[in-house]
Amino acid sequence: MSGTFNIMFCGVGGQGLMLLSSILGKAAVDAGLEVMTGEQHGLSQRQGSIYVHFRIGEPISPLIAYGKADMMIAMEASETLRYIEYLKDGGVVIMSNRIMPSVSETEKVALDKTGKTKYLTIEQIVDKLKMVTDNIVLLDSLELALQAGNAKTENSVLVGAALACPDFPIPTEKVREAVLALVPEKTIDANSRAFDLGLEAGGTCLGT
Repeated sequence: MSGTFNIMFCGVGGQGLMLLSSILGKAAVDAGLEVMTGEQHGLSQRQGSIYVHFRIGEPISPLIAYGKADMMIAMEASETLRYIEYLKDGGVVIMSNRIMPSVSETEKVALDKTGKTKYLTIEQIVDKLKMVTDNIVLLDSLELALQAGNAKTENSVLVGAALACPDFPIPTEKVREAVLALVPEKTIDANSRAFDLGLEAGGTCLGT
């Protein structure tokens, strides 16, 4: 490939975001591609916001500049808004429809005796994202993971969906091999099914 393909991963602690990053990192290296990453996961044990800058090709820095991410992969929907400034106009968003309200948001709703304060909805998130891009792949990743046989395979669902993007630079089979090499042995079959379900769902959403 020529140039650099930039991906911003985001989610909250405990979702397996670092495993997702490791899977694509291994797949890229196995495919002979150069990779640089920049991670923030200090809040992961408190379900805090976490992110990974992931750059494939010819990166000169591990960090993605604002407006330069080709793709965002979000394991928690509201986290897309926290990092949307990194996505380029028209970039692709691969997003779970799961919303895990932060403690501060939960407090506001709980303390509002009038009942007027509401949680952010998935529809509101999508509307805001459409100010930057229409290329939004919204997945019920938990439901697909359950269909695969293991609720903890959501990251395989999302990485499979990303592979449906025509411009994705890592070969599908290299990513599949990395998934099966890095997940716990007893979950290999479920992760393989989750990957295929994500690939199918992503292709349907992107029209490929």
